[in-house]
Amino acid sequence: MTYANLYEPPGPRGIRRNRTLAAGVAIVLLAVAYFVFVRFDEKDQWAADKWAPLLRGDVWATFILPGLAGTLAAAVTGVVLAGLFGIVFATARMSDHRWIRVPAAAVVEFFRSVPLLLLIFFAFFGSFALLGTNISAFSAVVFGLTLYNGSVIAEIIRAGVQSLPRGQREAAYAMGMRKGQVMRLVLLPQALRAMMPALVSQFVVLLKDSALGLIVGYDELVDRGLNGIAANFSNVIPAAILIAAIFILINLSLDRLAHRLSATRRS
Repeated sequence: MTYANLYEPPGPRGIRRNRTLAAGVAIVLLAVAYFVFVRFDEKDQWAADKWAPLLRGDVWATFILPGLAGTLAAAVTGVVLAGLFGIVFATARMSDHRWIRVPAAAVVEFFRSVPLLLLIFFAFFGSFALLGTNISAFSAVVFGLTLYNGSVIAEIIRAGVQSLPRGQREAAYAMGMRKGQVMRLVLLPQALRAMMPALVSQFVVLLKDSALGLIVGYDELVDRGLNGIAANFSNVIPAAILIAAIFILINLSLDRLAHRLSATRRS
């Protein structure tokens, strides 16, 4: 079955309706943008003195770049650990042994259900009760990012493996491979390639989730770039727009990577 069987191109009336809806949505968005612009202008949010600090090198060196470095450090560490967590627990959930499969499923479902903010909060403030010492804010953020996103990644990988044709597994067994070899050499590589766009999308979520580190005082982009600049220059709206723009640029780059990976896989 081809996609042509599932989708019928719109006729002249459908094209006119779609164009009308698109024009209507565009008008609404422009009206909202104009309203926001006018209201901000009335509050002097576009005044040069509020935006000038954002062009200063010392502001970038003191607030924005250190915050961006903190965000990227937590995100990259979280991506690596969450990816490893996902692979291990996805494999465990597909085990033939019930004593492995059931506990792995319980761990994945538990950490998928607990809000990430609570995981970070518990890791930071509960570490003393459990370990007798307080862990760093960075460790608490990475702990939460790893367990929450790793559980989601485990389900993505498991879905990718289960979506593969059964003949892949049977052919590998016919060649004399053991189950561990089949999973490691045949199924997982194909599943990772097939689910790469979904994995990259989850990494985008992980990057944005790193902003929750501000709850435990972690020096990341929102805390340093937004709160730090606003506290010193009283320009919270311009600072928020700049920080949002930085996140948008990073996430668009990752989204473009996901589309390229998807296109490469289809070709």
